[in-house]
Amino acid sequence: MKNAVIYIHGKGGNVEEAEHYKKFFSDKYEVIGFDYKSEFPWEAKVEFPKFFDSITPQYCEISLIANSIGAYYSMLALADKSIKKAMFISPIVDMEKLILNMMARANVSEEELYKEKVIATSFGESLSWEYLSYVRNHPITWNISTNILYAGNDKITSLETMKNFANKIGANMMVMNNGEHWFHTEEQMTFLDNWFKKFI
Repeated sequence: MKNAVIYIHGKGGNVEEAEHYKKFFSDKYEVIGFDYKSEFPWEAKVEFPKFFDSITPQYCEISLIANSIGAYYSMLALADKSIKKAMFISPIVDMEKLILNMMARANVSEEELYKEKVIATSFGESLSWEYLSYVRNHPITWNISTNILYAGNDKITSLETMKNFANKIGANMMVMNNGEHWFHTEEQMTFLDNWFKKFI
């Protein structure tokens, strides 16, 4: 029986990204890209466990690679699943803080958001009272062995927030000082690959 590695992309990513990670595993492993449709955490809470449970019987062990919001959805929806190890790349670890930062940037108060329910911003994101409320009512609890790759120039999550989260869950964390939230340049991908080889 083989082992499985599930790859979960971030916003704007795709299932084909899983191909990049196949080179790190022997033929005893199957790398599976999860082509999820969820756009909200409450959707992920249903879709992610359903997918995980559908493949679990076919494999001995399952590991996880997740990017950005894909990591957030995974922690929200798969915390009680039997996962050997998680490798998170630029994970979103404090969604409430991220939303509050976007509200401040858009000059939107909680009272306004509560009244309007959904407010479109000039920077392309919609603020949602339902989303904020859900995040507050469903804090992350994650006890799976985890390694985190963080970019020093990440504009979504601060270094302090990531460090606090890593300490809280006992995760190993590596920082690429001049990296970006989206690892994509040749230099960034080389750094990512070296990190991955070291900790997988």
